[in-house]
Amino acid sequence: MKKVVSGNEATSLAVKLSRAQVISAYPITPQTTISEKLSEICGSGELDARFVKVESEHSAMATLIGASSTGVRTFTATSAQGLALMHELLFWASGARLPIVMVDVNRAMAAPWTIWCDQTDSVAQRDTGWMQFYCWSNQEILDSVICSFKIAEKSSIPCMICYDGFFISHTNEPIDIPEQKQIDKFLPPRKAEYFLDIDNPQTFSGGTLPNYFMEIRYKLHDAFEKAQGVINDVYDGYNKLTGRSYEPIEPYYIDDADRVLITSGSAASTVFHTVNKMRKSGEKVGMLRIRQLRPFPEKELLYYIKPNIKYGALDRNLSPGTGGVFSQEIRSVLNRNGNGNRIHEFIAGLGGRDITTNNIEEIFKRIGNVEPDGINWVGLLK
Repeated sequence: MKKVVSGNEATSLAVKLSRAQVISAYPITPQTTISEKLSEICGSGELDARFVKVESEHSAMATLIGASSTGVRTFTATSAQGLALMHELLFWASGARLPIVMVDVNRAMAAPWTIWCDQTDSVAQRDTGWMQFYCWSNQEILDSVICSFKIAEKSSIPCMICYDGFFISHTNEPIDIPEQKQIDKFLPPRKAEYFLDIDNPQTFSGGTLPNYFMEIRYKLHDAFEKAQGVINDVYDGYNKLTGRSYEPIEPYYIDDADRVLITSGSAASTVFHTVNKMRKSGEKVGMLRIRQLRPFPEKELLYYIKPNIKYGALDRNLSPGTGGVFSQEIRSVLNRNGNGNRIHEFIAGLGGRDITTNNIEEIFKRIGNVEPDGINWVGLLK
């Protein structure tokens, strides 16, 4: 079925199709319409789920930790300060290996106070033990949420789906919505191996000593090391179901490119259109769109990085004192593997500032004419 929906409505439809059983969320712009729509869906009986109203995002995640521990399928959504308020409990969720799925509608972190977009809220949570996927279209949002339930439950790692506030969350696009019976076959009810059961008492999230703690953390890391195989298998199955395919890194016009810009989220749409424009003028430019921050697709990145090509990385986020987080991850991979490529690093679009085609053309020009020389701030007021 084809339908024109916003990014946030695509999330709500995906949660409904996935038959989540417990949903808990606290309203925060620009996520609020997800919570509103899901409360309507649950209230009307369209989805047989418990919608739990709470007083904060901290309580929303605490609720889902308890619910997921009983073996049911759980979901929440948040943005910015709400995600930050969950920070402590994100570790509890991943440490307990609970397959909670959460959407973060990217919004810049205060102060100063703002409701507009950048990715700093989600990238700041990259070490909490959650997978992170970044979307650039409403269709990808719907598909990623559905697939993330299966990925999380097969790997016992919680998943976070991220997309840019307002640029995607409130933009309407036509999407293809699978039939419920298709998703029921693809995503059967959760069958937890370990769960709270009065007939089979066990200890969950109890205290531990140094001689066990490190092994528990190792097991989580090992699960992340193996997770790419799980992710690939799930998306292969989804491709067979819908005909739509997704990769950890998606290339565009890179086979003969002499300059390639690496980016994520809605900025990739602007890069995509700019590449098309510049190609018509005979310029050999291309793009790599990264869909994952965790697990970071190291092998896939190295596959696409070639000698004699100049690369740039465009971040809509900032780690003060370091720069863009995706740039940092890319540099780490290249350094760790002895790759000689150096990349130009660009920061743009913080706090919802537009990233224009003119900005991207200037970035490609700089990549071609200047050696990498630290962070380049795009569109900064003089």
